[in-house]
Amino acid sequence: LPGNPQGSCPGAPGPRRNPARPTPGHPALLAAFLLLVGIGHPPDVLHASAPAVAGVHVVPHVQSPALRYRRPPPPGLGARVQLFLHNPSELPLALPADLPLRFRGSTADELVASGAWTWHDTPSAWPGAHLTLPPGALTVWQFNGAGDDWGPGTRADLSVAAHDTTAWSLPVSLDPPTAWLSSVTFLGPEQDPVPREMIFHVANETGAPLRIVAARLWVPADRSTWRVLHPGPRRTDLQRFPSDGVIPRGDRGGARVATGPLPLTYTALEVEVAGPDGPATSLWAHLRIKREVFDISGGWVADGLRDGNTLHQEVYLKTLRRMHVNAGMHQDVPGYTDNPDLYARYPLKAMNRFQPIDRYDTEAVLPRIHAVEFLGEPQFGGGRPVPPMEVWRAFAPYQSSRLPTSVTHSEERIWRLYAGLSDYPHYDAYRVCAPAPDAWNQYDRWGGERIRWAAPLETIGDMTRSLRELNRPLPIAYWSQGAHHDWGRYGGRQRTSPTPDELRVQAWHGLAARITSLYWFNLSLKSLVKFRDLIDPITRVGREIRMLDTLLLTGDAYRHQVALGDDGRPSWDLSSVAGPEGALLCALDLDYSPDLAEKVLRFGPDRDALWHFPLPAHLRQASDVFRVDADGVHGADWERSDDGVRIRVRGSRVAIHVATADPGLRTRIADRHRGLLRMEADLGFDPAGDDRDFARLQALLASP
Repeated sequence: LPGNPQGSCPGAPGPRRNPARPTPGHPALLAAFLLLVGIGHPPDVLHASAPAVAGVHVVPHVQSPALRYRRPPPPGLGARVQLFLHNPSELPLALPADLPLRFRGSTADELVASGAWTWHDTPSAWPGAHLTLPPGALTVWQFNGAGDDWGPGTRADLSVAAHDTTAWSLPVSLDPPTAWLSSVTFLGPEQDPVPREMIFHVANETGAPLRIVAARLWVPADRSTWRVLHPGPRRTDLQRFPSDGVIPRGDRGGARVATGPLPLTYTALEVEVAGPDGPATSLWAHLRIKREVFDISGGWVADGLRDGNTLHQEVYLKTLRRMHVNAGMHQDVPGYTDNPDLYARYPLKAMNRFQPIDRYDTEAVLPRIHAVEFLGEPQFGGGRPVPPMEVWRAFAPYQSSRLPTSVTHSEERIWRLYAGLSDYPHYDAYRVCAPAPDAWNQYDRWGGERIRWAAPLETIGDMTRSLRELNRPLPIAYWSQGAHHDWGRYGGRQRTSPTPDELRVQAWHGLAARITSLYWFNLSLKSLVKFRDLIDPITRVGREIRMLDTLLLTGDAYRHQVALGDDGRPSWDLSSVAGPEGALLCALDLDYSPDLAEKVLRFGPDRDALWHFPLPAHLRQASDVFRVDADGVHGADWERSDDGVRIRVRGSRVAIHVATADPGLRTRIADRHRGLLRMEADLGFDPAGDDRDFARLQALLASP
């Protein structure tokens, strides 16, 4: 709102009149004037009122200081901005593509052309489209500022002008946020793409307690008009955490909302919050409604035989199933996707282009799709980076569909320029013997020893946190380094895929920073046969994900810290993901070093450690803490602290604990573990542990 950039009055977005500001002239006279000067739209969709700024969602750009590059990143940190514009009048409001709209005096296209913005979604991005905003409706304009001139603390004042005459203007402050929606997740029953529940998390950095008052989803009347959002019911029947809805300063909390069936389209989420003394204001976010599921992808699963198709081979499908893989890069695979019996027994969700859209945007096909992903790595672009605005245009045809889009980010140095472009962003980064955009020989990680065949494994966590914060509150995913047959040798290293330890630690650095899907690169048939010793480690990580995926889906990244050893050097990387049921507490070993003879990263023996994990207010009275790994659920030596828990262990590499006040959570995770072991055993096929089974898998490579 003008004069209230943080949000709106509870439940009723609309303009606040400033007595010192002149009101517009007579509506009929102004309408006639606008028609005269060239805004040529019928009077029944034109009126004197400007839209009201109901809210502004500012996501400051971040960049990790931990990464090292051959050339410095572009200077300046901008912001990703969503403007929520409301029609407060009793007449429709025309916002066509040719609206003479200016941001600080420049058009959106001029700002992209000059490099001030990297992409935008404002009326001019939709040539020939005519958007009419009915009374009480909302629309969202978005842009991504490239540098400091369009970063937090600047302005994005709007105006509409024709023939040098201002028809209306709106002041917009891009204030740095002090409270924001840090994650929003839509959930529902298995095998049904329609979500029926929403969980949102709020970060409170206001300096005072913040109370969650209400929530509202704004949704379109139908998918064809996805840019016009209408108010849903204002919900106060929230399952808040903490239960009183009060989030202490510097803390996080949230709520679950039983929404009923939701349309698979775009929405604006408005969450009303109130401080101890002031009136309620609103936090906003614009995102696609999609049922969140933790999918594990096998990468390019259709490659490997001479005919380019491995997915009609049941032995290979059994291997993926045993590894808990349920997705891959494929689309229409003869002998598999057109074989109902085979697909039903070994379903793999698809990632691809899905054109023509109408063929895939159907009730029958939607449950079989993970996301639209066809642009490769646009930051590399085969030698020419694809401009972010071109990426936006490639995804634009999918916005009216029910298909979520995903894009591969590949270079943390510049991926802030691509922030917000897809519904489900993900990145790829491999830390041993693989191509990478960062300069591995510039990491001074091991007492001055610099190597070219590996990078610090913990930079996976740095990159995950970076991508997550740039795209919040969207979910993100990560391509983790798996068993890939086709990497070359780097820096003299002979092994061209990670060791089991290197693989497991990389994956868990991504999981600990809260991803909601993991894609292995690359579990092709050739890769699994070449690196048999990675089949069981991948299976074990997959089993751990399946045991804990509910905590990852319902939670929010809570805290990250580096624990130092007695010698003052980094010893453990501690991260937590906290949600309504409990917190996932992850300790990842930093006390590893390069073996310069074999050129692999070595971890030492188990050692004693004492970790302190802060917890959000609703979990500080945890009644149970237990350790989890692929072998099951185990007890833990722990105690409460003033703000969390302390855990005493003897361990190395990866240690996962769960803290909860729910007496049934330990049992549910243990039951889940037993069910996963039964599934693996029922397949009757173990190429990692049985030589005869591996020989059957190996024999497929010789198939005609």
